Amino acid sequence: MLKGKKIVFIGPGVMAEALLNGVLARAGVAPEDLTVSGPRAERLRELAERYGVETSTDNRAAIGNAAVVVLCVKPQSLPAVLDGLQGGMPAEALVLSIVAGARLEDLTRTLGHPAAVRAMPNTPAQIGQGITVWAATPAAAPDQRETARAMLACLGTEVFAEDEDYLDMATAVSGTGPAYVFLFMEALVDAGVHLGFPRRIAEQLVVQTLKGSVAFYETSPSHLARLRNQVTSPAGTTAAALYFLEKAGSRPAISRAVWAAYERSVQLGRGQKRAAVGPE
Repeated sequence: MLKGKKIVFIGPGVMAEALLNGVLARAGVAPEDLTVSGPRAERLRELAERYGVETSTDNRAAIGNAAVVVLCVKPQSLPAVLDGLQGGMPAEALVLSIVAGARLEDLTRTLGHPAAVRAMPNTPAQIGQGITVWAATPAAAPDQRETARAMLACLGTEVFAEDEDYLDMATAVSGTGPAYVFLFMEALVDAGVHLGFPRRIAEQLVVQTLKGSVAFYETSPSHLARLRNQVTSPAGTTAAALYFLEKAGSRPAISRAVWAAYERSVQLGRGQKRAAVGPE
């Protein structure tokens, strides 16, 4: 599906490298078919040495004859990048954007190019264990959609959504989700250290507990609440701990955090540079 197609990455960041590495390692794409473009010469040199790909500091020149143009820039940099590419997209190319909040309508209108896919991967994509939700414009042909699917599958699991609004929701749940998990892990490790464990052992306990819990859930047909209840004996240690978590408002806090991330994704799509986040 991807072999022999010229793929150009606009923006040489972490997620661009994850996708670049994924198509090289899992889709059999040749390094000479990949080009990375961006303003930082030292970063481009690093990627060229590591993967053997072509590089450019001229975005418009880089996209010539591209089959896929992947937009991997920060949201605040996107308007200038789109202006520079406007009118220069190859007619048969697919635009694949992983820019948070950037809506398909705005991308296609500014570029003057109708075939586009918007995707939201997450951090575990860097090791091929991510999940990516994606949507496409009606003008994206079936073979272009399959090209996008094949590329995103190199990052882990991919989920196609008919409704683009799901992308903002995915940003808040799975895109931002690893940060929630890492924060919880950090707090649990710190609590273990507070109890008296060496940090090395506390980290080992927390990491394996999360890994084992996820693996156990994946092999069980039970609802998450039922699994939680199986661990919670009446008047036991888990019941005491969960009482304090509920009393502290852990569920509403998580819900509000996810909603805040969702609202921020929508704001980014409207071109709002700063979030109005603060105490209520």
